[in-house]
Amino acid sequence: MAKNHTIGIVDYGAGNLKSVELALAHLGYSWLTSGEASKLASCDKLIIPGDGHAGSTMEVLNKSGLSDFIKSYYQSGRWILGICIGCQIVLDGSDEAEVACLGLIPGRCHKLPGGPGLKVPHMGWNVCVPKNEHFAFKGVPKEASFYFVHSYYTKPVSSDDVIGISDHGIDFASAIGRDNLLAFQFHPEKSGPWGLKLLDNFLGAQ
Repeated sequence: MAKNHTIGIVDYGAGNLKSVELALAHLGYSWLTSGEASKLASCDKLIIPGDGHAGSTMEVLNKSGLSDFIKSYYQSGRWILGICIGCQIVLDGSDEAEVACLGLIPGRCHKLPGGPGLKVPHMGWNVCVPKNEHFAFKGVPKEASFYFVHSYYTKPVSSDDVIGISDHGIDFASAIGRDNLLAFQFHPEKSGPWGLKLLDNFLGAQ
C-alpha cells in the first residue's frame, strides 16, 4: 500500500524519470510525473530529477511556467528535492550556460577541473561525507558511496548551505540544502540501499 503522500516528479523533457519512479515504487510512495504546474500543485513534495544541460533545462522550465511554479512551491514551505542537474539549477547560475537559474540558494556551478587520472565528467561511485548531522543522512554510514555522473559542481555562497562534501580532485559540495530544499549532485535513486535510504529520509521529512 502506498504511503500517504503523493510525490510530484517534474518532467522537463530530459530528466531521468523512470529510475526515480522505480525508487518511489520500491519505497511504497505514490507519485505524479508531469510537466504541468497545475497538476503538480497538489503534490505533497516535489522532485526535480537529474540528467540534462543547465541551459536547455532552464529554457524548458521558463517556457512552461515551471520555473515560477517551483519558486512558489519552495516559498510555500513544502519540500523540494533536486537530483544532479536538479541540484545545480537551484543555484543562481552555472558556467555551463549563460542563463539565470532558479536562485533558491545563492551560488553558482563551476566545471570540475579534472587533472592527472581524473576524468571529467566524473562518473561512478564516490562517497559524500556529511558536514553536519543532517536528517537526510540519518542511518546512512559515513563511508557509503553514491553514483555520480556530472561535469559541473555546486558552490553555494554560504557554507551553511553545504550538507555533504565529495572529492574529485577538489573538495566540492555534493549535497546542499536550505530550509525546505534538499539537493544531491549524485543519483540516490541509482545508488543502491543507501541511496534509497536518503530518498526515504527526504520523503519522510515534515
